Amino acid sequence: MTRSQLIEEVVRRCNLATPTAEAVVRAIFDSMAEAFGRGDGVELRGLGSFTLRERPAYRGRNPRTGDAVDVTPRRVPHFKPGRPLRARIEALPPATVDRATRRG
Repeated sequence: MTRSQLIEEVVRRCNLATPTAEAVVRAIFDSMAEAFGRGDGVELRGLGSFTLRERPAYRGRNPRTGDAVDVTPRRVPHFKPGRPLRARIEALPPATVDRATRRG
């Protein structure tokens, strides 16, 4: 689902005007981004939690040249689904899982 599709769904479910729904979605995403900027996580009951994880520095390789490259430490967002979301996903029949988004 894209951001535009999410806005359309909010319009449909909440009977809001499109600009209002867009402002609501933007406010939610901006608030989440601000929380990450402070180093905080975000927990949405029934959906899951977004936290920041520390990735240590390591020595990698440039795939084109094979040269060694120092990769700096960084923080990356991590999503852990909540029990209700996991249960809904596990209940899906295999044919409904979008193969394009799966990693193999």
